[in-house]
Amino acid sequence: MEELEEKIGYGFKNRELLRTALTHSSYANERHGDSQSYERLEFLGDSILGLVTAEFLYAHEPRLPEGRMTKLRAELVCESSLHRVALKLELGKFMRLGRGEEHTGGRQRPSILADMVEAIIAAMYLDSGMEQSRRFILDNILKDARVDDSHPNADYKTRLQELVQRKSDQHISYAMTGESGPDHNKTFSFSVSINGVLAGEGSGRTKKEAEQMAAMKALEALTK
Repeated sequence: MEELEEKIGYGFKNRELLRTALTHSSYANERHGDSQSYERLEFLGDSILGLVTAEFLYAHEPRLPEGRMTKLRAELVCESSLHRVALKLELGKFMRLGRGEEHTGGRQRPSILADMVEAIIAAMYLDSGMEQSRRFILDNILKDARVDDSHPNADYKTRLQELVQRKSDQHISYAMTGESGPDHNKTFSFSVSINGVLAGEGSGRTKKEAEQMAAMKALEALTK
C-alpha cells in the first residue's frame, strides 16, 4: 500500500478503499463475497473523470465549440489514455486477481488497468473529497493534454485509412468480435482487416472507441 500511495502522491486515511480499487471481480468471486471488487468504484470514478475533464476543456479555451469539447473529452479519457497512466504507476503489480484471470494475462489487460485507474480516482474522492481526485486527474491524465487535432489519440481510423490508401486496391473492414460487462458499463471488442487479413484488434467503452483502438493496433503493426 505504501509503495502505491507514494506513486500516486496520496496517503489514504481508509486503506480499505484503495484495496477495493485494486480488487478484480475474479478475486472477489473466488472469496465468495469476502472482498468487494472495484466495479462500483470504477462506475463512480468514470463520472468524476468526465466532470473534471469537462471542466478542464471548458476553462482551457472559451471559444471551443461543444461538439469539439465532446470529442476531445472522449479522446482524453479513452481506454488507451488510462492504460498509459496505469503503466506509469505500475498498477499491474498491485492488483488483486483471481487465479483464472491471472493465468489468462489479466495483469496486463488494458481494459482492467484502465478501470482500476478510474476506481482509484473514486477511492480518493470517497476518502477525502474532490480536490485530491482532481489533482490526480490533472497531474496524471490531463497534464500534457492538447486541445487541437494533434492530440495523440485523434482519429486512428483516418490515419490508418490514409496509410493504406497509399497503395491501390486496398480495402479496410471493421467487425465487432465481442462484448462484455453490465449494460451500464459495456466493453466492446473490434477487429480491423486489410483485404481480409487481420491487422489489429482493440476494445473500448463504446463501439467507436473499440474501432479506434483496433485501428491504433493496426497502425502500430504497419509502422514497425
